[in-house]
Amino acid sequence: MVVFGLEGVEIDRCLDCGGTWLDAGELDQIGALAGLKPGRLTEALEKGGGEKHGGRRCPRCPGKLRVIQVDKVELDRCPHGHGLWFDAKEIETLISAFHEGEEGRVAAFLGDLLGAGRVKGA
Repeated sequence: MVVFGLEGVEIDRCLDCGGTWLDAGELDQIGALAGLKPGRLTEALEKGGGEKHGGRRCPRCPGKLRVIQVDKVELDRCPHGHGLWFDAKEIETLISAFHEGEEGRVAAFLGDLLGAGRVKGA
């Protein structure tokens, strides 16, 4: 994985598979940069439905990631709170799903941060 930073947020990106790892707190940092109140974005992801066991291991610990459903995207979350894994194109799918209001600002920021482009209407 390659680590890169923008505006104080470190992003881990796998060059082989195109996946992205966000450590705990980094999503809140991105939300804050996009103008959200602290914790709001993390709370929205924690409300994701249908958590199930996944096959991937956390990059920070030996725990197996849990899969949660957020809109049309299945995200992998560390059960010990270390962070979130986005498979290739999942961030882009999440960006296109949340394109209005506060979530739209976060989606646009993530798109700019990761080179996924701005979402029309955000």
